[in-house]
Amino acid sequence: MTAPRPLAITQGDPAGIGGEIIAKAFRRAPELLEGCFVAGDLAHLRRACAAADPGALPLPIAVIEQPAQVVQVPPHCIPLLQVGPARPLVPWGRIDAAAGRLAADAVVWAARAALRGEVAGLVTAPLHKEALAAAGVAFPGHTELLQAEAACHRGLSVAELPVRMMLASDELRTVLVSIHVSLRDAIEAVTREQVLQTLRITHQALQRVLGRAPRIGVAGLNPHAGEGGLFGREELEAIAPAVQAARGEGIDASGPHAPDTVFMRARATPQRPGEFDVVVAMYHDQGLIPVKYLGVDKGVNVTLGLPLVRTSPDHGTAFDIAGSGRADPASLLAAIRVARDLAGA
Repeated sequence: MTAPRPLAITQGDPAGIGGEIIAKAFRRAPELLEGCFVAGDLAHLRRACAAADPGALPLPIAVIEQPAQVVQVPPHCIPLLQVGPARPLVPWGRIDAAAGRLAADAVVWAARAALRGEVAGLVTAPLHKEALAAAGVAFPGHTELLQAEAACHRGLSVAELPVRMMLASDELRTVLVSIHVSLRDAIEAVTREQVLQTLRITHQALQRVLGRAPRIGVAGLNPHAGEGGLFGREELEAIAPAVQAARGEGIDASGPHAPDTVFMRARATPQRPGEFDVVVAMYHDQGLIPVKYLGVDKGVNVTLGLPLVRTSPDHGTAFDIAGSGRADPASLLAAIRVARDLAGA
């Protein structure tokens, strides 16, 4: 009987809290972290382990050379695969090109390992978009970087491998039509084709997770979902036609609904189930603010449409507390649980 493929956890920006939450996760939930390893840099992970639990003896780090060796690592150790050469330490809490490069290299390595079938999936600790840009990385975040790697692996253009970002908690799921673009560009992205593509990706991904067709509520773009064209015509000319086309394909979608109430309608509580399994939001902040408001420690970022499993905590690098030992690993632990469920690992 062969051991399940491991999960790779990318270290994230080493100037931020990624290493600290990884260290805390291995200490607090060793059973959940069994079969996981860190893709990153030894010196930075050692520093993060020392900072994560001041006064406690840091967990030892076992360096591995390939993912399959994770099963040989003794209990109560953190397996690390060194990505590239050893790197000089970068300062805590600062935007640094070297930190951006280290973070990007870890993600690229892990993505390629997943595409080769060497790992079951990847969980990505937070990176910093300005540090990525300073390092000359051509992509603004994890989602776009992973999309490009997957498309290249399959011999496709990026446009031929559409992906979407989902932020999910026990109470609410949202999927975004556009991701890391300006608000002006996000409005331009609200087209019939883009919304319909988002509905297709959402339906396909959540059908696998739920074992049935998901109930998709579609948010409008404008106040009151346009109020019949009084406050904008995107609902009439793009969103409603996309919903109608999706329904013609057997997708259980409805809307556009007023964006100031659709998330409340979708929220699941102990008192009542949500009216929808997921809300398709028209732009980044419209969809992410409701989930994060319900609890940053509960949310998990999942990339839909990729030929690999990728999850992430729903918070950032938290430069203001990096190195202080105050970082909370709850969202990372949730992301690892979701990745295991999706990958069957």
